[in-house]
Amino acid sequence: MRLTVKVLLLLVLGLAVGVPTAYSTFVHSERQIVIGAHEATVQPNTDGYARIDFGTLIPQIRLPSDAPLGIGLDIRLGDSEVTQLNQLVARDAVIASQPQGEIAAVRSTLVSMLLDAAMRGLGVALITVLVAVLGWRAIGRPRRRAIWAAARHPRRGQVLGAGATAVVTLAAVVLVAAPERPRGQDATWVPIDSVFPLLPNDPVLDKVEIVEGASTSGSKALVQGALDTYQTSVAFYGKLAETARQVDVRTPLEGETTALVVTDRHDNIGMDPVTRIIADRAEASMLIDLGDDTSNGASWEAFSINSLAREFRDLDVVSVAGNHDTGNTVADQMQDKGFTLLKGEPVTVGGVRFIGSSDPRSSGLTAGYFGDAADNKAAIDAQDAELTQAACDAGDVSVIAVHSPSSAKKAAASGCVDLVLSGHLHRQVGPTTAIGDNGRSTTTLTTGSTGGAVYAFALGSKLRRTAQATIVTFRDGRPVGLQPVDFEPGGAITPQSFVTLAPSDR
Repeated sequence: MRLTVKVLLLLVLGLAVGVPTAYSTFVHSERQIVIGAHEATVQPNTDGYARIDFGTLIPQIRLPSDAPLGIGLDIRLGDSEVTQLNQLVARDAVIASQPQGEIAAVRSTLVSMLLDAAMRGLGVALITVLVAVLGWRAIGRPRRRAIWAAARHPRRGQVLGAGATAVVTLAAVVLVAAPERPRGQDATWVPIDSVFPLLPNDPVLDKVEIVEGASTSGSKALVQGALDTYQTSVAFYGKLAETARQVDVRTPLEGETTALVVTDRHDNIGMDPVTRIIADRAEASMLIDLGDDTSNGASWEAFSINSLAREFRDLDVVSVAGNHDTGNTVADQMQDKGFTLLKGEPVTVGGVRFIGSSDPRSSGLTAGYFGDAADNKAAIDAQDAELTQAACDAGDVSVIAVHSPSSAKKAAASGCVDLVLSGHLHRQVGPTTAIGDNGRSTTTLTTGSTGGAVYAFALGSKLRRTAQATIVTFRDGRPVGLQPVDFEPGGAITPQSFVTLAPSDR
């Protein structure tokens, strides 16, 4: 019984110290992340709202966070690589129309901050309990008895001293644990439709509140333009998604599996929910991403990979980076999200043997490539030769996945693989089947831009040109059929005829 009491007292002590420490750490912590087109700072609050501070030119907005325990957050948007304000606001509006990927990234950051705070609280609690136990033993039984006897009949000074100590300790805990004064606490928040009365009913905008003040009045035209872009994007891609739910595509027969191929999305996250519906209609268990998910490979374009990862979170994802996914930023993001990034060696995903690698070139929004053209051609030729050698040495590769068709011309001619998948051209080429040098057949297919990109840009409130994704059907790890699906700017979705591939003799 005495041991139980001691354990309970130690538990109470640990909680009394650990909980305020964890709480204080959490509400005072902040993280730097990329949200949409901005570098941003995220800090938790306890008012139950997610509040977004755009800076001085655009008014703050907030909406209920719907998180447990009244947890909210302050998001302060910072610098962006987009220098034109109108363009930046328009991009933010389009990204806001498909926010699930960014919400998932912020939620993951908030959970990470919460876990870090909990671990610190646990550590402080354990140290406190350890010090208490060691102090208890160090005092010894005779001295503890003497202290207890004195405590039973305390003098007036001892009572006052103990009371003052308790008050000071409690005040210190409150001051340390108390959150900072929330930003915008004195602001007047009003429903957004009271400032913009022509807004139609929208499940998200109906919850949004906006700061009433000079910044709201002064930027009204800018904000109205952003809201119009948001509504256009929600309406267009929402209708396209509804159409996708009615599309008939071939579903796998017994013993078959399917994968969806996307490429050249160029930041058009509006197409992600639509292509996910097509993947579900085809009963796909895998996504094959052939790159150019961004326009510049910039850190602010992380929203594109966030969106793709969120929409296809329960599918295996095989990927390569494209020539516009410059540097290592996009490739690193792919790996951070759990994608299987092909790096020139055979790998098996979902029972299918793949090989491939990211595009060795780099380009921005310009039509050409940075650097010397001969160097770029040499890099592509070297990539082709390396993939061909690796595929032929392995002898059991089914699919080569590359960004550009030029990266696998020799591989296709070798006959060492069943299927070569590529993008880059923003238009469909193939499927074409040819007999390789070893007497075996290889089919090649270039899928058009899934983002409907014009040059290297696709982010917008609706499709700029016909978009495309491809359904690949496998049996026993070998491709047996292809079905491209076209998405028109007018909203029509047209599946092409299913193309049966010649059976492999490998």
